[in-house]
Amino acid sequence: MTLTELSIKRASLVVVVFSVLGILGFFSYQQLQYELLPKMTPPVVSISVQYPGASPGEVETSITKPVEEAVSAIEKIESISSASSEGLSSVTIEFSNSADIDKSLQDAQRKVNEIRGFLPDEAKEPVISKFALDEVPVLRIGATSLLSDSEFYQRLKDDIKPVLSRIDGVGQVYLLGGREREIRVNLDLDRLQGYNLTVADILREIERSNLDFPTGKINDSDRQFVVRLAGKYATLDELRNLVISSSGDGRVVHLRDVADVEDGFREITTLTRLNGKSAVGIIIMKQSDGNTVAVSRLVRQELLKLEKLYKAEGVSFDIAQDASTFTLEAVTAVQHDLLLAVVLVALVMLLFLHSLRNSLIVLVSIPTSLVTTFIGMYLFGFSLNLMTLLSLSLVVGILVDDSIVVLENIYRHLEQGEEPGSAALNGRNEIGFTALSITMVDVVVFLPLSLVSGLVGNILREFAVVMVISTLVSLFVSFTVTPLLASRFSKAEKLVADNPFSSFALAFERYFQRFRDWYLVMLGWSLENSKKVILLSTLLLFSSFALLFLGFIGGEFISVSDRGEFSVMMEFEPGTKLQETDL
Repeated sequence: MTLTELSIKRASLVVVVFSVLGILGFFSYQQLQYELLPKMTPPVVSISVQYPGASPGEVETSITKPVEEAVSAIEKIESISSASSEGLSSVTIEFSNSADIDKSLQDAQRKVNEIRGFLPDEAKEPVISKFALDEVPVLRIGATSLLSDSEFYQRLKDDIKPVLSRIDGVGQVYLLGGREREIRVNLDLDRLQGYNLTVADILREIERSNLDFPTGKINDSDRQFVVRLAGKYATLDELRNLVISSSGDGRVVHLRDVADVEDGFREITTLTRLNGKSAVGIIIMKQSDGNTVAVSRLVRQELLKLEKLYKAEGVSFDIAQDASTFTLEAVTAVQHDLLLAVVLVALVMLLFLHSLRNSLIVLVSIPTSLVTTFIGMYLFGFSLNLMTLLSLSLVVGILVDDSIVVLENIYRHLEQGEEPGSAALNGRNEIGFTALSITMVDVVVFLPLSLVSGLVGNILREFAVVMVISTLVSLFVSFTVTPLLASRFSKAEKLVADNPFSSFALAFERYFQRFRDWYLVMLGWSLENSKKVILLSTLLLFSSFALLFLGFIGGEFISVSDRGEFSVMMEFEPGTKLQETDL
């Protein structure tokens, strides 16, 4: 018993199978995340090391060259480039497309750790990271409150920032602007010399006295106590009364004797405003595997809770920029195009088939194939992005090909007077190999694209796999659902001009017949003048190539998109004060 015969005779089996696929497809769709583009991580690793105060030549000799020599032994390196500037060394490693970027990142980390002891002691810890195209701020937020500047900044740093950092998918949270509290110890050099002290003595005593650590435990008969030494400064007076030195004659030198201790602010290097009002900027960065839309939604929900929690302090958050907005708008636009494509396909089928029944039978293959495709997208870890939705939009026309071919042949058997059941079975059996060929042509085109490696492969893989899955499902539908519905609902119909639709269909058939007659005339001329047709086709082929070489058609990796935003960056002379830049 063939698959089609089983579907016609055991209709309940087909209904159950596709009901299960529909439920799983709907569940899979609910689990899919929204993204602008597929995950793209070029095989590039960057190593940056800060060396404060060093000249570019010293940075190159002490840091850049040792790092280059250390990482040069890593496998599958295409090129190594470096830049040495004042106080900063940057080394960029580009790997081949076949390299595993995560493994390469670990190798680079290990090589740099091996030479860390040979780098200058004043150099900061090396920062090693892989380059990702989607590592941009998810949210830019302006925060304001009724608190004083220092109290509000401390509230953000101690209470609000940790809450935002714990949100699922959030990688880093940065604070820009604001006034951070700073305890300043202004030393008097004359007094230091008078007491025979140095700046190093003051620093050592302050650090040694500002400690907080456990000292052990005490065991009692029925319980245990942990002993902890709390020696951190709690007030300014404690810091002022710190004993710097003492002598045998009872002379004691306190910090207040050689310095003035004041409660001030850290030097302001960044100012943030939102709509002309002073604020503290909050930058939300997502994790490398985080979802922009999901992170934005969770952060927004948490901000509402924080505003209610600190309502008495007047804490307010305003979203200045949201990266998920453009993503949702772009994906929604493609979804609308997908629905429009389905409607247009339905109208075209109704126009050519002249039967609402046959059109609906063919249309069943579109939602069935699309919903089932979501299962494959979920299993492969894909997302709803521009590439997958574009693939679904393009495949809409392909999904009905198999069903139309099968249904047309079934309809021919009905016109010959066969019963619907036998017409459905015989019609599908005769045309089965043709439908299989139609599908395999699409599969052999798009399946190799899913095997392409590198950055281009990351972009095209989801597009190609979605196309292959949906096309194969449409073939399965044309062998099962389409014959089943045709055996139950399809019938031979004759057009009679007794209603507006039939009159329009008959008029369309007349014009279509004229077009076909004109096409047959052109086809006959082409066969009689084969040399002219071949020459004209060759000229058109080379003319299309000439459009590229002559510059009429350009090339770019990804077309420029308009997000409806623009930024202004102004660079002033070195040494310009912040107040002048602010003005």
